[in-house]
Amino acid sequence: MTLQVGMDAIKSKGYLGTYRFLILRRISQLVTLLLFITSPIAGYWLLKGNLSSSLILETVPLSDPFVMLQTLASGHSPITAMLLGSAIIGGFYWLIGGRSFCSWVCPVNPVTDLAGWASRRLGIRRRFPLSRHLRYWILTLALLLPAITGVLAWELVNPVSLLHRGLIFGMGMGWLVILGIFLFDLFVVPRGWCGHICPMGACYSLIGKTSPLRIIASNRDACYDCMDCYAVCPEPQVIKPALKGNKSDAQVEQGPVILSPNCTNCGRCIDICSVNVFEFGSRFANRMEKHP
Repeated sequence: MTLQVGMDAIKSKGYLGTYRFLILRRISQLVTLLLFITSPIAGYWLLKGNLSSSLILETVPLSDPFVMLQTLASGHSPITAMLLGSAIIGGFYWLIGGRSFCSWVCPVNPVTDLAGWASRRLGIRRRFPLSRHLRYWILTLALLLPAITGVLAWELVNPVSLLHRGLIFGMGMGWLVILGIFLFDLFVVPRGWCGHICPMGACYSLIGKTSPLRIIASNRDACYDCMDCYAVCPEPQVIKPALKGNKSDAQVEQGPVILSPNCTNCGRCIDICSVNVFEFGSRFANRMEKHP
């Protein structure tokens, strides 16, 4: 049964139509990496640095907000460039959805996607319970440790930073960390790293909590419960309220917008749906539905 995921979409939209956002995400991740790799080779610093801190054309600073928060927690005063760079990155990801970083830029994402694909292909079923709130506790711990030790402890073991730097300068023992994440997702907890543990993703989800760009189940009446979107979504729990219009505490039917900040805006639900239930749109579509 798991091998049939996406077959209806391929029949109705073709292969490219079923995988267009996945292909675009891989291109985005590859181009981001190549910009860091090729700039010193070409002798023209289009993008200099790494995902934690970089410069565009050696002028415009870009900084990871999570690193800046750790720096503040450690008691060190961030330089002006870090504050400005963090504001630029934070504002950008607020606009397009904080966890868009996870699906469109993060180098660990292809590893966890591969583990998800392999588990469906092999029919591996894992039911090890792990709270999705755990990542927020780890985020809190990652900010407490610098406050106690004065050291950005998480950055010493951050798989995102390890993999990105490793792909540029050489992995060394970092491959063991990435292999561990792959095996953990494959055999222990489905989508375990990104969906339950990564504090970086938790930070970006908080940044994107009120993001205007959202995925909308605008054609949800056409849904015939094939469950393909749940099978491919890295955060499947975010789909049901928008797709099924669950009643809220006030017993008011929820609109079709996926409002959860844990949605990664990866677009897989859009691609995989043979009847085009989903599309990108605005978070304010809920209001427009209630007040046509």
